[in-house]
Amino acid sequence: MQDIEQHLKELNISLPEVPAPGGVYTPAREFGENFVYMSGVGCNTLNGETFTGRAGAEVSIADAQRAAYQAALNAVAVMKANLGDLNRIKRIVKILGFVASADTFYEQPQVLNAASKLFCDIFGEEIGKGARSAIGVNVLPGNIPIEIEMLIELKENDRRISVN
Repeated sequence: MQDIEQHLKELNISLPEVPAPGGVYTPAREFGENFVYMSGVGCNTLNGETFTGRAGAEVSIADAQRAAYQAALNAVAVMKANLGDLNRIKRIVKILGFVASADTFYEQPQVLNAASKLFCDIFGEEIGKGARSAIGVNVLPGNIPIEIEMLIELKENDRRISVN
């Protein structure tokens, strides 16, 4: 098994700063024996640039895929910040992608492929290729074109020890 932190360096991928929550919620919540549910993550970039608009209207499919890649990169940054070590991840169980779409845009799965591909590149297919849904929606917060949320399983021997 490869070290994920080292693999990021080999891929020349730098994680962005963790996006601040856009409301009253926690970005990630561990539950059960070894699961983490991640809140929706948008596509803000490190320099503050934000993709805006709807796929198939103001946003081309190529730009929507760039936004999906950025949302996935932001999600990995959230994982790292909340788990401390990306090597704790056993597998990505589920990715739910919301794509702000024009009424006649039907390529939501192709948009989300950019996020799924990044997870597979970083973690390998066995860990990074989860179940997935790509849902077209009218609008998203801040007029962003994509938001993703995830369910992650942690390795059993990497559970956090809680002190009560």
